[in-house]
Amino acid sequence: MQKVGLTFLLALLAFALIFALLPTQDQTNAETGAHLQDVQLTLYPMRDPDAVWRFGAANVTHDPVTGTTTLTNLTGGQRLLRQKTSAGQYTGQEELDATLTTPTLQINNQDDILSDHARMTLIRECADIDLTGMPDNPVKIQQGVGFSAPKTVVDAPGMNVRFENLQMDFQFNILNQPKMSLIGDLDSKERCINGKRVKS
Repeated sequence: MQKVGLTFLLALLAFALIFALLPTQDQTNAETGAHLQDVQLTLYPMRDPDAVWRFGAANVTHDPVTGTTTLTNLTGGQRLLRQKTSAGQYTGQEELDATLTTPTLQINNQDDILSDHARMTLIRECADIDLTGMPDNPVKIQQGVGFSAPKTVVDAPGMNVRFENLQMDFQFNILNQPKMSLIGDLDSKERCINGKRVKS
């Protein structure tokens, strides 16, 4: 009985060795994920439930391994705020809060938005914000927090400033202490009224 068991074990080891040495198909170049064209994408961030992002893109690629979605040739990007009743229930209505213009962006598995460079416009503040990233430090829009970039230029009534390493929220509050330099007149007569620049 012991001899039969030993023979069976040796046969099993030989089979395992042969199976291990069999050539396998190279998977390094195998493509995974989805590729879509002419897409309208809506993002409902879990960390910012009152906001909705909408994008139009000529090409969308999703990588399920990294959880990253890449949008190229964007035709528009919008951040909208979901309106609520006095009881805190969503009405189904949305108000435009900000626009985002960039040729290419990535959405990671935390719903954060990354890009090499982008222009954000905060509607209520009439603020045009040009964001420029670096290869190892991209423009980042963090859901529920705000946005940041190594280099930023803010052009708004009463503010025409260049920043380094700015962090700002969507209410136009600066969240850190960035290096800044003036590039325009802070005594401008422009005011922001109902999302439009008006000279006073």
